[in-house]
Amino acid sequence: MKALIVGAAGFVGGYLIEELSAHCGWEVAATKLPGERVSCDNCEAFDVDILDEEALSGVMARAKPGIVYHLAAQSSVALSWEKPALTVEVNIKGSVNLLEAARNRGGGARIVLIGSGEEYGNVREEDCPIKETLEANPQNVYAVTKSAQNQLGRLYAASYGMDVVMARSFNHIGVGQPARFVAADLCKQVAEIAAGKREGAINVGNIDVRRDFTDVRDVVRAYRLLGEKGKSGETYNVGSGKAVAIREIVETLIKISGREIEIKVDEKRLRPVDAPVIYADTRKIRRETGWEAGTPLERTLREIYEWFLRKARSED
Repeated sequence: MKALIVGAAGFVGGYLIEELSAHCGWEVAATKLPGERVSCDNCEAFDVDILDEEALSGVMARAKPGIVYHLAAQSSVALSWEKPALTVEVNIKGSVNLLEAARNRGGGARIVLIGSGEEYGNVREEDCPIKETLEANPQNVYAVTKSAQNQLGRLYAASYGMDVVMARSFNHIGVGQPARFVAADLCKQVAEIAAGKREGAINVGNIDVRRDFTDVRDVVRAYRLLGEKGKSGETYNVGSGKAVAIREIVETLIKISGREIEIKVDEKRLRPVDAPVIYADTRKIRRETGWEAGTPLERTLREIYEWFLRKARSED
């Protein structure tokens, strides 16, 4: 199998390359922006901007993939509020460019579009676990663009007969994730306290909300299986199927660190509206692909914490 990963320089890209090449023996090609790096020792990397449709078509023609994974995105909710035009351009126009590049090649490649659980919006507790049939109700610019991407994927599958599968991924975490995401941020703060780099208190937002967290290695395995077994035109939730309170993550990290750490609520970290619980119904992907999320959350948190601890200590 030949796979092309579009936007492989981000957090998930290296893990997906590892899953497809080292674990499964697939031939992998990857795209990145000039100046970016990818973990791609045994694959060909192309410098291309997804906003350049002609260049993207050229890469598709050269790589001749059987499956294309679309990871390229502006993925920060906070930045989407600050730069909505950029988020729309990258996430919507970039997705159209990719779909058009595939269609112009005859539509033979399977496209896996990576969306987000944010598309569902601030769901009611009685709607959990969230099924794929729940109507999308995006509440931020990023979520709106991902919902549009999902609709475009279904449209191209139905109207052009293309092979397009959509994933809606809930919170996924792992070593290397930027600290603008909640689990990485908490791990970084606790690690810096343990390394003596900051005072013995961590700043938090609403830690009583419960969210769905999955190890990124489980997530990329789900993407691989969707590439192999997912049904064209269908959307699949990717998540642990469990709701975990942010407070539990904080307490787990404090226990791992072995330190006495104060928890301080930072008003700037509180959202105007914050659904009390969000987690995925994953029966569809489990039934149709055999996927299971199996990595214990504490193990993942420990690995992230230890990674940030090594980084903090190396800065001495």
